Amino acid sequence: RVFFNHPGFIDAQVDRVRAARADLSAAADAARIVFVTHAVPTSMARHSDYVAQHQETARLVAERAGAPAGWDLVFCSRSGPPQVPWTGPDVNDHLTDLHEQGVRAVVLVPIGFLSDHMEVIHDLDVEARETADDLGLALVRAGTVGTHPAFVAAIVDLVRERVAGTPPQAVGTFGPWHDACPVDCCLMPGQDAPPTVASAPSRPRR
Repeated sequence: RVFFNHPGFIDAQVDRVRAARADLSAAADAARIVFVTHAVPTSMARHSDYVAQHQETARLVAERAGAPAGWDLVFCSRSGPPQVPWTGPDVNDHLTDLHEQGVRAVVLVPIGFLSDHMEVIHDLDVEARETADDLGLALVRAGTVGTHPAFVAAIVDLVRERVAGTPPQAVGTFGPWHDACPVDCCLMPGQDAPPTVASAPSRPRR
């Protein structure tokens, strides 16, 4: 199922944030935590829990890791026709805004990505790094959860939930998320919910 609020996923993210912030040494307490996930069309965001789930993950991680200078959720990898609105702000635009507000250090946290694949490396380690360097903004990028033991253990827990019926684990305000969508989940504009039928199968959440 969706694991945005599984304690193992949160614990792994917290460790990555703390390790990255330690690299800033004296500037660590003044560093703004900027959580980054993939942008999506705003029409999709309005009809799904995508943004709410990321906001909850960011809040939980910030509370546990500590964020004395505050935190934000921003987006990267926008694509498609320029006239189609996507979620924002873009990470590079946000770095510029933070610099203008007097922020001098940032920890980038790729909270919407599980591994250091090319999209993370290009959008954050190359483009965002260039933006920060141009601004004179101190920046470190936290690692993705990858093979962090807490995250690996969380995946094991999720499998056990499905095959053995072990109690689901979740932290925060939402509780354990369902692993199959209701029939009226994620409707697009103008789309009507299908008739509710007791035997109708639910759609797997992707």
